[in-house]
Amino acid sequence: MTDDQHEGGFRTDMAISVDKGGPRYGEFVESARLFMDRVRAAMPTEELVDELIDELAAINAKLEAVAIDEWNSPSGTRIDLPARGNITLPPYLVNRADATGVDATLRFTRFHLGGNNAAHGGYIGTAFDDLLGMTGALATGKVTRTAYLTVNYRSITPLYTDLSVTTQVTKVDGRKIFVAAQMRDGDRLCAEADGLFIALNPGQP
Repeated sequence: MTDDQHEGGFRTDMAISVDKGGPRYGEFVESARLFMDRVRAAMPTEELVDELIDELAAINAKLEAVAIDEWNSPSGTRIDLPARGNITLPPYLVNRADATGVDATLRFTRFHLGGNNAAHGGYIGTAFDDLLGMTGALATGKVTRTAYLTVNYRSITPLYTDLSVTTQVTKVDGRKIFVAAQMRDGDRLCAEADGLFIALNPGQP
């Protein structure tokens, strides 16, 4: 087992590329995101539900036929795409990323609705977790796991708005990386977080 390999397949070398899935993979991901938005907003008839179930069954069968392990899948490794092409994450674009922290632009859509046109707090936490995990990895050059993450919601986080997310490393103590983040709508603070991430040892899942 090499230094970048971990039990359960968890490793730092994720075979990152910008061509897996082909040149239209990003368009495919955005179509899937739009579909999730449409499902969240729709009130379909019974007939349309029946029709869509059949169509989705055909699509799912095609995708199942090309399923692959997580380390070779484009999803999560396409660094040229929002949120690395991972549809489970709120889409964000990284504007700056180095050993001190990350600056990103994030936009929540209808799929992330919590209520009354505000983003769901769970998706806010998901965005923080991913970007702070990136922050810990950049600070140490190692894969990190979340030890704890505390989110404070300061004001309403809107949908369909470009939000800025800024993360910082506040302290490094051996394998412990203490981090913080803020999410803003312009000058208004929407939410902030602090967390502890642990750099994994070789062979640690």
